Amino acid sequence: MTTVLFIHGFPFDHSMWRHQLAALSRWRCIAPDLRGAGASVGHDSPDDYSMAAYATDLIRLLDDEQIDQVVVCGLSMGGYVAFELLRQVPQRVRAAILCNTKAAADTPEAKSGRDVMAAKAQNAGAGAIAEELVPKLLARVTRERQPDVVREVTGMITRQPVGGIVGALRALRERPDSTPLLGRIQIPVLVVAGEDDQITPAAGMRSMADAVPGARFVLIPEAGHLTPLEQPEAVTEAIREFL
Repeated sequence: MTTVLFIHGFPFDHSMWRHQLAALSRWRCIAPDLRGAGASVGHDSPDDYSMAAYATDLIRLLDDEQIDQVVVCGLSMGGYVAFELLRQVPQRVRAAILCNTKAAADTPEAKSGRDVMAAKAQNAGAGAIAEELVPKLLARVTRERQPDVVREVTGMITRQPVGGIVGALRALRERPDSTPLLGRIQIPVLVVAGEDDQITPAAGMRSMADAVPGARFVLIPEAGHLTPLEQPEAVTEAIREFL
């Protein structure tokens, strides 16, 4: 049976995939909390967080579960971890689904923004991060018409451990540029973009898909950066078709 490894984004936990986990029961689906997120124990220091460290944890999980190969499905930061798995253990990635993510590293301006956000998390807590991010994460139509999704996303961010938020920001800030990897990918790839994504705009994601040989591109209408929660049926159908 094909195993799908779902990797959540920042600052979320595995529950952001709840609709897909419920609907894709034909496949073996695994959705762990990354280190320092949800119920997962964090590192002692923010300096210990990196995309490579997240990937190492996931490889260990696959080893423990005796899983040789997976389809990796990562959103945003989860996509950066997926790229890291493709670098570290390409033979174990059967296919990849890249949702609301990008290949490029942080610009100097973006790195500065990570530092500001880390300081805000330490000084004002996870609730302040939710307050800042939710308007950017969700499409305008989602904010206007789906108050339950707004509440769910706000609650998910608010309950994240501050140490894990700060560590993830460090990992995001220092992540490598994965652009050179794109042209060398030789497995099936699905790229899923949100039509109203302010964080990883759809045009950039389409360009990323064009750079991967044979990749499929799917645009999800009326969705922002959190397509699996904003338009769960459309995202699940795209994943199902790809699998």
